[in-house]
Amino acid sequence: MGPEFHAGLQKGVDKTYSIYMLYIMPIDKLKQLEKEILKIKKELLELAPMRPGSLSLQYKRPAEKKGPYYQLSYTHKMRSRTQYVRPEWVAEIQKQIEVYKRFKRLIEQWVELSIDHSQTRMKQVAKTARSDQ
Repeated sequence: MGPEFHAGLQKGVDKTYSIYMLYIMPIDKLKQLEKEILKIKKELLELAPMRPGSLSLQYKRPAEKKGPYYQLSYTHKMRSRTQYVRPEWVAEIQKQIEVYKRFKRLIEQWVELSIDHSQTRMKQVAKTARSDQ
């Protein structure tokens, strides 16, 4: 900040500070939000294969805990589904489920940042329009 910024603060009336508040701060915030969104997009590009659902160990005879098998349950396109999973695929399916959970978290963060970006941008435009009048 230049000397006019500090001098304006000392006088109590600061046109430079007002301009800073109207233009620079929202731009800084917008740039920061855009940077965070870009980081999320890059993370999304690096995700491994994924699938929704939960994996559980079931038994053919639950009371006796006999006949164990793995079951994958998920909902896709508003339809619940269940699949049996062979034991040799359990570790791979668990990894895919974790990747899907990571995907959902990243998308949720992206949406929150996008909403914040939009609101900040609208406030910036509204302030600029008011200051022009």
